[in-house]
Amino acid sequence: MHLIPILIVFWLGTSQALAVEVCELPPVNGSSAAAQAIVRTACEEHRLWGQSFINRHGRIAKLGITESESDTLADQKSIAWQQVALYWRESSTLAMTDSAPGSSSCAALDNSRNTANDCRAFLLDTPWSAAFISWVMTRVGLAEFTVSPTHITYIRASYLDASSPYRFTNPGIEKPKAGDLLCQIRARPPVGYVGLRAALDAGRTEGWLSHCDIVVAANVNGDRTLHLIGGNVSNTVMMRKLPLDHKGRLQLSRLQPNQDQECTPAQENNCNSNRGDWAALLKLRPDVALAPPDSQTDTLPHFSTLLHQ
Repeated sequence: MHLIPILIVFWLGTSQALAVEVCELPPVNGSSAAAQAIVRTACEEHRLWGQSFINRHGRIAKLGITESESDTLADQKSIAWQQVALYWRESSTLAMTDSAPGSSSCAALDNSRNTANDCRAFLLDTPWSAAFISWVMTRVGLAEFTVSPTHITYIRASYLDASSPYRFTNPGIEKPKAGDLLCQIRARPPVGYVGLRAALDAGRTEGWLSHCDIVVAANVNGDRTLHLIGGNVSNTVMMRKLPLDHKGRLQLSRLQPNQDQECTPAQENNCNSNRGDWAALLKLRPDVALAPPDSQTDTLPHFSTLLHQ
């Protein structure tokens, strides 16, 4: 008579026990120092920005502070837009965009409101997701990583350059692990792994729009979920959850973009922020060494007093 209530209580207790914050877990056994540093740095930035995330159904479940705001982040001292400028500057990718309006202002911030506003306009107009990835890799000391304001640059390097710390693989076959990069091709008909590899062989990926996220956890407690963190996802540092199969591989069939079904208020089932042409899994090589940390870390000045006048 009392079996059902007991089972319900047991199930609730078990589900709550299994619910964990992946960024608070200890490093995976056997993971390299580079993988641990990459995950730790990405998780620190995700916490800093308020832990926004997209759930397994592709819906934004939480959206915190975004890129252009002058509010402070979770550490109560970093200003949101200045943190994005820091990603650009400390990754050395800002110098690669010096022809873009406002780039020079981000490189030489002062107490001028005009300079600050010019820099903020640049941050709004210029995608910073690759700058974020480049900053993480620079921050941890992954010296051989090809920093770039475009993801396709280091996707290409992982395929063509044997010295790259990443190895270009098929996300439908290889299992993602902490420290890897999962990448999608954007703004064109889906090409998949085979199509992307053919385009790389033919040297025709110049200008291709793409996006990569950092794998921070995979299949924790057998939950068949891949946790990733990326920058400039809905204008913030965002975690997303993707489905894995029983073998720990990405369920690409559930994530393919549907070109024929538009996402509208009347067609809500067609809306999924996780759908995309996930065409490459960049595997972090296990023997990658980290460079000693730079003792002279460049930091941006704070302008909270000026901005709130």
